[in-house]
Amino acid sequence: MLPYGRQTISDDDIAVVVEALRAPLLTGGPLVARFEHALADAVGATYASVCSSGTAALHLAYAALGIGPGDEIITTPITFSATAAAAYYVGANVRIADVDPRTGNLDPKSVEALITARTRAIVPVHLAGMPVDLAELLSLARKHGIFLVEDACHALGATYRGLPIGSGISDAVVFSFHPVKHITTGEGGAVIVRTAEHHERVQRLRSHGIERDAARLWSPAEGTWSYEVQELGWNYRLPDIACALGIAQLAKLDRFVAARRALAAQYRTALAAEFPDGGVLAPLELSDRESAYHLFAVAIDFAHYRTTRDAVVRRLAEAGVGTQVHYIPLLHHPLHASRCPGELARERPGSAHYYARTLSLPLFPTMSAADVTRVVDELRTALGVTR
Repeated sequence: MLPYGRQTISDDDIAVVVEALRAPLLTGGPLVARFEHALADAVGATYASVCSSGTAALHLAYAALGIGPGDEIITTPITFSATAAAAYYVGANVRIADVDPRTGNLDPKSVEALITARTRAIVPVHLAGMPVDLAELLSLARKHGIFLVEDACHALGATYRGLPIGSGISDAVVFSFHPVKHITTGEGGAVIVRTAEHHERVQRLRSHGIERDAARLWSPAEGTWSYEVQELGWNYRLPDIACALGIAQLAKLDRFVAARRALAAQYRTALAAEFPDGGVLAPLELSDRESAYHLFAVAIDFAHYRTTRDAVVRRLAEAGVGTQVHYIPLLHHPLHASRCPGELARERPGSAHYYARTLSLPLFPTMSAADVTRVVDELRTALGVTR
């Protein structure tokens, strides 16, 4: 089975993990800071904190910014559950805007209509690796005095107007290092913030709320062992073993993203040749931003081919081609419907259009041009298109 995504692990990755296993410290050691500094350098940021998952990164970002009970965030319906669930963790409520039907990314106009005195943050998702309209969303956030938090779990290596995602124009940016992402630490994530104050709080919260810096203790230190638990935090640390893998993987990020973009270009050419009627469309590309292509999500007019998405997914699976749908809209899930009852009645035509047509095809760096040809051929067969 050709999966829709998977990690790329080489012998050098394995070697550095083995070396980390032989080191005196398996967690809380020097590789954590090394990974953080390397990541900050890679994305052009000042402050980076690594943690146990992308979900943990979202939770830490919201908490470090002081978002809490009674506050609201505004986000997209087309995202994984964690974008909203992490807001519930801090006691906040979630307002759900609409998306551009072409990209599945947050529509700034739909966001502005939802901003109230309770809004604390706009949380866009760079879906599939394609950056959102950051300039418009940042302008909205600054106009209303609220935070902009980028869920960039799909977008490590993407650029917007020539700058890497994570380079610091937003109040916080979160990344994920899950195995299907651009680089992996097994599981893992990171929080990028703009200010030293927020960075210190992220670092404290990810380790039980513990403060060890004598200059920031509430009471005079009793000795070199002194520390204080200053607030309720969590164990969201990323161990040195995982950081060793992250450092090795990060060194290959440019190569991995280049491979994804090359495969996306091959897909684009093949799809245009096989589906000239426009029934299957490649992801939209925009001149002022460059996708990192975490996913290659095509838009298929299933009705045009007199079939259903489920039938196509099953036929492709039978042919050994794995696919996925990114994402089931948040309010289709019982958790989010029950948490956001006031959001249910409002129509979201962009989301409805995008979700009805989207299907993620296989994309990962070690795929070959022959794999792309095979996937497109099998898709044509699954849709009942004859040459």
